[in-house]
Amino acid sequence: MIRLLSLLGILVAAVVQPALAQDAKATFATLATDNYADIEKGIGAIAESGAPTAEAVLNALGDNRLLYRPSDKALFYKDASGAFHDAATGAVVTPAPAGLKPVRLNNRVRRAVEAAVGTLTLMSPEAAKRRQAAEAVFRSRDAATLPALAKAIAAERDDGVKQALRQAQAAIFLTADGIADSDRIAAVDIVAARGDQDARSMLIQVAGRGSPVLKLAAETAIEAIDRRLAIAATVQNIWYGLSLGSVLLLAAIGLAITFGVMGIINMAHGEMVMIGAYTTFVVQEICRTRFPGLFDWSLPVALPLAFLVAGGVGALIERLVIRHLYGRPLETLLATWGISLILQQAVRSIFGPTNREVGAPSYMAGAFDVMGVTITYGRLWIVIFSLCVFLGLIAVLKLTPFGLRMRAVTQNRRMASAMGIRTPRIDMLAFALGSGIAGVAGVALSQIDNVSPNLGQSYIIDSFMVVVFGGVGNLWGTFVSALTLGVANKFLEPYAGAVLGKILLLVFLILFIQKRPRGLFALKGRSVEA
Repeated sequence: MIRLLSLLGILVAAVVQPALAQDAKATFATLATDNYADIEKGIGAIAESGAPTAEAVLNALGDNRLLYRPSDKALFYKDASGAFHDAATGAVVTPAPAGLKPVRLNNRVRRAVEAAVGTLTLMSPEAAKRRQAAEAVFRSRDAATLPALAKAIAAERDDGVKQALRQAQAAIFLTADGIADSDRIAAVDIVAARGDQDARSMLIQVAGRGSPVLKLAAETAIEAIDRRLAIAATVQNIWYGLSLGSVLLLAAIGLAITFGVMGIINMAHGEMVMIGAYTTFVVQEICRTRFPGLFDWSLPVALPLAFLVAGGVGALIERLVIRHLYGRPLETLLATWGISLILQQAVRSIFGPTNREVGAPSYMAGAFDVMGVTITYGRLWIVIFSLCVFLGLIAVLKLTPFGLRMRAVTQNRRMASAMGIRTPRIDMLAFALGSGIAGVAGVALSQIDNVSPNLGQSYIIDSFMVVVFGGVGNLWGTFVSALTLGVANKFLEPYAGAVLGKILLLVFLILFIQKRPRGLFALKGRSVEA
């Protein structure tokens, strides 16, 4: 009996499967035309056919990878590797068929594809795919998807996905014909809850052609969205300003140490940042070529190495050049400027003049939204990292014997020397510490800027602005100054542009220094007050 049933199953499959394949071919053949209206109808037929390859075919059409053979209207699609597949069966076709033409594509067809793919995935077991499908239907606003949407809303258990599905349904109610005004007015509130530009654009269309009651509801919702978008734009600018300020803090905090403790105008500070960035590049190259599985650990490995390499170069510069020029600020400025040119040329000779690629680990890729504010993981990690570096440096200066001696030298060098502190050794260690922190800053900057021999030059002027504005040698002043200048720069950019905005900040800084020559937070001490 069992053998008989299995034979019957085989016979049924032998009869039904070719028939299904033939029906699929006939359905897919509706796309083998130059008429956009027929292609649009064929997309809906494919979505309703239930064919196993329907989603793959529609995605290929949307990506311009769908082709047909004019002689028999057979349809084929290419995968990412370039292999051809039969649209009806999904089987790989070898050799590649000849004489193929691409299925024509325009914006209406693209919207129809989005809606059809959304309909296919509305009942997906994965919540992320269902949300993507809802967004696709929201954008396409295809009334043909209303039955599928109603079914998906009834079956949905995830509150976030259900809200996205209702917003897609409301978008169709607002734009489709034959919908009652009461349903449209209810749909206005649902769409307005999105609070984004897509919702605003849709409501503007509704306000322009709806009934007076619907027009009033749409205009009220638009005003609410405008207020929300204005608040979100302000918060977004503040976030951008804080992220820029954290970058300035990383670049300037090392300079605050060398400039504050030693009085050295170090024009090679930017090259310490560059050295840290190239150290990151070398570590990542080793990971790529020898230990690809450890790529996500490349930045944690590069951090201490960048600190040691940049700190070592800084100590070498101090011992060979800087210590012979104390008390001669103009000579130190010229000498460090010459050193910066030497370091840039050395990097060009070793790594070449072109930009080098530094990748982001998986945990720094992507972004997320908070109340309409987009936050990238890369920037978020840099903000957190800059705060950790700042707090760590504060702990070193406040809680360690080295920090105590360095603060003593900063406040009164002669008295510190008279008390037995070896000020030349403190100078070397302070210069190495400042250079090492600049190297660590280079690791972070490699994630948001081009790694090139000119990397440091982009931040040296800004670093001096931050240090002078905050108060020479005062780390808390550097912290407040970096964040203040970062936020101010981002609020000025939309009105004055990036270059003019920076010029305005520089003018403000010059005027501010005329009133407070020691910056926001002046150091206290007999030497510095003299």
